[in-house]
Formats: sequence, structure tokens, C-alpha cells
Amino acid sequence: MDRTSVAELAAILRRDLFRYSPGEKLPSSRELMQRYQVSPVTVSRAIAALAAEGLVVSRPGAGVFRAEERRPANALGDTSWQEVALSAEAGIPPTRSADATGVLATLALAPPEVVDLNSGYLHPSLQPERALAAALARAGRRPGAWSRPPLEGLPELRAWFARDIADSVTASDVLIAAGGQSALTTALRSLAAPGAPVLVESPTYPGMLAVARAAGLRPVPVPVDADGVRTDLLAEAFAASGARLFLCQPLFQNPTGAVLDPGRRREVLQIARAAGAFVVEDDFARQLVHADAPPLPPPLAAADPDGVVVHIRSLTKATSPSLRVAALAARGPALARLRAVQAVDSFFVPRPLQEAALELVAAPAWAQHLRALAGALRERRNALAGALARLRPELLPKRLPYGGYHLWLRLPEGRDPETLAAAALRAGVAVTPGEPYFTAEPPAPYLRLSYAYADSVDQLAEGARRLDRAIGEP
Repeated sequence: MDRTSVAELAAILRRDLFRYSPGEKLPSSRELMQRYQVSPVTVSRAIAALAAEGLVVSRPGAGVFRAEERRPANALGDTSWQEVALSAEAGIPPTRSADATGVLATLALAPPEVVDLNSGYLHPSLQPERALAAALARAGRRPGAWSRPPLEGLPELRAWFARDIADSVTASDVLIAAGGQSALTTALRSLAAPGAPVLVESPTYPGMLAVARAAGLRPVPVPVDADGVRTDLLAEAFAASGARLFLCQPLFQNPTGAVLDPGRRREVLQIARAAGAFVVEDDFARQLVHADAPPLPPPLAAADPDGVVVHIRSLTKATSPSLRVAALAARGPALARLRAVQAVDSFFVPRPLQEAALELVAAPAWAQHLRALAGALRERRNALAGALARLRPELLPKRLPYGGYHLWLRLPEGRDPETLAAAALRAGVAVTPGEPYFTAEPPAPYLRLSYAYADSVDQLAEGARRLDRAIGEP
């Protein structure tokens, strides 16, 4: 194993660049390998990092040279005119402001010294990196791997998603999308006109709220409890708002972790049918089930012969942030509308990515990965919840989730989640305040903790200790 990492070697080379004049050749890769006892891959990646910064220039067959001195940047122009142009439609409905605050918070990477209880993606140690690499290699060797795919997606991949969703779903019902967020965007833009109300769970995933608002829609909250969305209030919300669209996460809801009660599942479909409305089912966490979970309920789409449900299923959460492949399943004119909107927005999902996804899910390593992930998520949930039970038991929910990757903690009245999150960061742990998960003022103070991206179960316990110290600050 290399004694020097890519980052360390890049830092050394960056520091020593002053030894060379602009245009002068640096030592060869062989010399750098011998001098620093590193592999060719480490040298190559370190040089690539410096080239990306504009510090060196790599010339194939000639070597690597210190870059010429960069000319001073031109003086910044006056962009104040944009303030008028971008606000010209302010106050004229529908406004299409894209508030990405909540999304950016969950996408931010914490510094190495901070325990990350914020991220919504798997730690690299939980990702099927070898299986992904092998799938990508096999996909690249497929004939026609770089040719244009069908607009709807590869037939074989659509068929796999159909089987994975429900027996009642066929390949012709499925459209391949570039990840769950893109699928949500397509669904909202296809099924609701700008200015229309759209019902959302409260609390709900901030990315869902951001997409709705960016599309010019008006999110209307419907409260969630431990058994999922309150169906008594859902019927009232449809009647009061006139909405024709309801967005929900019936399985391991983000952020509460709730699983929709069987009785309420039937009611959701009945209420939506009576209202002449669509239900967008974001089944983002089905592959994040824990090893101790009971049998999972089927998706809402499995009990819907009439095209009420538009189902979203993504591979991203259970694999890698970069495997942005998802499925939209729908029937009737809605599917045609989804297809048209996606074609206008992005044409199609790149074929090599679809081929790699197909290779991944068709390999024996896929089932092995899901089993290993289920065990790891159970272990991580127990580690974080166990540490909190010892330190702050009053914060834990009455039921721990048996899927997903997060805990939803209700804070004592009077505690400000934003202030606490800032104190936690100073203590060395990144957590997510709950306010961005609500469409309006939250009914109580909350924090969301993710156990997916920490380095280990020991680091999760350390994160709980650091949070405990932050809570104890006056």
C-alpha cells in the first residue's frame, strides 16, 4: 500500500513547484515513484490534481511541465443589472424561485475532522465499488455501448425495474430517468401546471420542496405521524386546496422513517381517486432495508390498476451518488406526458450509465451487496441509537426505523435547531436542523441524524458524544 496518499503527494509537488521555472520539466513519473515510494496510479492522480488547478501542464510523450504564469484576471464587471432581470416576475404568480438551502446542506461534505451525521449517501466503505467497477468494465465492452439509447431507456433495464417494482408493472410502463431527483422534477413538471397546489408530507425531503417551488408549484403540507401521512387530513387538504397531486414516501419516509400503515395505504389511493388526483410515490429507500426488518409492504403502485400512482425507484441511494439511474413507472396519458417532458429536458439517460446499471443488477454481486448493506445499516442504526440512549434517551423516537439511514430527533421546547447545529459543528459533528423539512414554521424543534456516511460505528458513537456536549452548552 502507498505510504503517501494522492493528496499528500499533490501537496508535496505543489509546495516544490517554486524550484522550477515556468515551462520547465518536472521529474518523470518513474522518478517520483522511486523518490516517494508510491504507485503509478498515485503519481498520475496527483499530477492530474495539479493540472486541474492550472499549476502544471501534461504533454503526452514529453512529460509534465510547470505551467506559465497566469495573467491577472480582468476586473469584474457590473452584474447588478441581473437583480432587476431575475426579479422581474417577482410577485406575479407563479414564481419559480429555486431555494436549494436544504438540498445543499445535505450535499455538503464535512471536513475530515468532523463526524458526518448529515449526508444522505453511503460511505464509500458501504458502496459496492468493486461490483460497480466490474459492471462498468463489462458495459464498456458491450457492442453499441456508446450508441444512442431509446428515449424511454434500454428495454432490458426497463424490464428489470418493472419486475423489481411489482408484478403488475410491465416494461412498457417504465421510463428510465437520471436519478431520483431528476425523476421527481419530471413528474412535477408533467403532472401539475405552474401555480397549482401540490400536497406534500410534513415534514418531507427538502429536495422535494425545492423541486416543487422551482416548478412554480405551491406545496401544501399534510402532517405525518408514526404511521405515515394522516389520511384524515389528506382528504381535507385535497378538498380545501383543489390539488390534483400528492407527493409521498410511504416506506422509511425522509426524515421521520415512518412506514405507511396498511389501512392508510388503501385510504391514500381511495382519497386520491375520489379527488381525481395523482400520487407520486417516491420509493427511494426500499433497497435500504435493515437486516432485522419484517417483510416490507409492496409499493402503492402494486395495488393501482388505474394509473393513479406514478412510482419512482432509484438505484443511487443503495450504490453510489454517481450512479444516477432511476425509473418512473406510470400508465396512460401520464406516461406519455412524462416521456415528452423528459425528452425536452435531457433527451435520454446516457447509454453507458444504463448499461453499467444493467450489468450491476444482473450480477450475483448485487444480491450479496444488498444483504451486506442491510446488516451494516442495522449495525449503524443500533450504534447511533444506543449511544443516544445512554446520553440523551429523551431525544429518541418511540420506534426506531427498520430501513433508511436517519433518525429524527425531537428537541426540548425552546431549543433552536439552527443554533444547536452550529454548536454541534464547533464540537466536531455535522447534523441537520429540521426546519428545511417543513413547508412553513415547524410545529416543534427537530434534528435529523444520518448514520450512512460516518466512517464506522465507533465514529457514530463519537458523533453522539460530541452532540451531547453541544446540547449541554449553555
